[in-house]
Amino acid sequence: MSDAIKAATLEYATRLGDDSVVLGHRISEWVSYGPFLEEDIAYGNVALDYIGRARMFYTYAAELADDGRTEDDFAYMRSDREYRNLLLMEMPKGDFAYSQVRQLFADVYYTLVLPQLLHSKDETLSAIAAKGIKETKYHLRRSREWVLRLGDGTEESHKRTQKAVDSLWGYTHELFDMDETEQMLADAGIAVDVSKLRDEWHKMVSDILTEATLTVPEDSWAVRGGRTGYHTENLGHMLTEMQITHRSYPGCQW
Repeated sequence: MSDAIKAATLEYATRLGDDSVVLGHRISEWVSYGPFLEEDIAYGNVALDYIGRARMFYTYAAELADDGRTEDDFAYMRSDREYRNLLLMEMPKGDFAYSQVRQLFADVYYTLVLPQLLHSKDETLSAIAAKGIKETKYHLRRSREWVLRLGDGTEESHKRTQKAVDSLWGYTHELFDMDETEQMLADAGIAVDVSKLRDEWHKMVSDILTEATLTVPEDSWAVRGGRTGYHTENLGHMLTEMQITHRSYPGCQW
């Protein structure tokens, strides 16, 4: 592996880890607030899936960095400006409809991305994808069913779900952006060229929203910046809570 490819793979693994840990933490905020016990347990399980995936990406990033950092340093010792997650993942949990719509957008995304990553020439990234594919099938089934129930449910649930779709839609365009780092890795057969997945994602999501009697928004606005460290204020607040124990007792062994 050349130095350039190694550095790019480190950045890529970190980005994927950031996406997973941030979304996993957001999902975990619903634990003990679920509408009924089974759903409460489901939230915890899905959150653990994402956080476990983040741990694998961070462990690989630490191996590539080879500078003494551990997976915990990547998760707990970086500021919001150092995080490279997609903005969609950091949006606050909002109400139940908002979280389910965000989850649907993310689940469809991973349903398309992970099978492509499975074919990566990087064996570690491929192995992480193989585990994630199994989890994502369950995640998508769950979020799809909830969006259908909420969208085609009561007048209130429909209104809240449509509002969530409209509020989050502009953050989905960033999912399919490619910069020089990712393009170089895609050309080398290591990363996924997500720009090629946009149309299929749009069709899958649109079909589900239509079935849920929801309106697919126009592409009238888009927000970007997560991959370059420009985030909403929501991430800073979230990291303050997520990192407080580790930063209060740095180096502590549990």
